[in-house]
Amino acid sequence: MTEKERAAAIVAALEQHYPDALCTLDYRSAHELLVGAILAAQCTDYRVNLITPALFERYPTPQAFAESDRSELEDLIRSCGLFRNKAKAIQASCAALVRDHDSQMPDSLEALTRLPGVGRKIANLVLGDWFGRQAVVVDTHCARISRLLGLTEQTDPAAIERDLVAVLPPDKQTAYGHLVVAHGREICIARRPGCQSCPIKPLCHHGRTA
Repeated sequence: MTEKERAAAIVAALEQHYPDALCTLDYRSAHELLVGAILAAQCTDYRVNLITPALFERYPTPQAFAESDRSELEDLIRSCGLFRNKAKAIQASCAALVRDHDSQMPDSLEALTRLPGVGRKIANLVLGDWFGRQAVVVDTHCARISRLLGLTEQTDPAAIERDLVAVLPPDKQTAYGHLVVAHGREICIARRPGCQSCPIKPLCHHGRTA
């Protein structure tokens, strides 16, 4: 079995086990997805989803976020942690959307990563889940599980992304990110991976020796 065949088999097995694996952030627009993704840094999507209904009601547009009172915004997002840095990033990125893109979300990796507070992870999330492009989101689950699987040996997110793009089925790159997040939460838990009940154990380098 080639690495591409093994990667395809991994995705197929995960899709069978997690048929409803999707982005777990709640959003109705591109800028809501962007704001939610900024808030999710070192915070659970569950926690983010608890505060975003009131947040998005208070600030319904990129311009509203850009013109928000910083202290009020910080208070609304305080429970997500790192609230000062996140408030600054949200204001700055939304201001850039208003100023440079007529309040519309750009649809290229280059333009997205020029937004303040937006790196490749968030940019790829927006490309994949809002624009429907194929993009690998390398978060902590993806990085850790991809190394356990033997699909990469890298630790740098950009290098991991390159390795995954090289072996994943071209039409499953976005899905892979959601699948490994679901897998990391349910079975391949960082502190106690459940290798004995793992549906991809025969395909996993770590699982075969566990």
